[in-house]
Amino acid sequence: MANSRARLDFIDQPMTAREYESMITARYSQPSAVRRYVMSVIITKYLVTATVVAGVSELAKRSDRLGALLASLPLVTLLALIWLYVEKQPASKITNHAWYTFWCVMPTLQMFLLFPKLFERFGFSPALALSAVITILCFGGFALLVKPFGTRLL
Repeated sequence: MANSRARLDFIDQPMTAREYESMITARYSQPSAVRRYVMSVIITKYLVTATVVAGVSELAKRSDRLGALLASLPLVTLLALIWLYVEKQPASKITNHAWYTFWCVMPTLQMFLLFPKLFERFGFSPALALSAVITILCFGGFALLVKPFGTRLL
């Protein structure tokens, strides 16, 4: 019992990519087994992420409000935080991701206000392109604005 507990102690310990690879290589004696394991993790990440995006899209077809509510949840960030944790990234990497996500979301919110008006006036593709350009400009301006306060976004 003590041996199995010792094996689980590593779960909450941060690992570098090299340490993680060494652990997996030690677990699987053949390099092909390691490759299969790594590929299965990557495929799982793609499938889960694609399912979330497709789910939001399908829900939005049925209900504007519920689709918007689900899309407004930080699902991509939550998935990224989960994947970082599962892949044994250091706590600083995980917390920095959450911190910078907060600061990066703020200048992008204007797109949700501008896009409906731009869509009415110019159509879908031009509105989407203009929204992207305006969002990039707002992000750049916001990054310059918060830089003196110690938050470096670029």
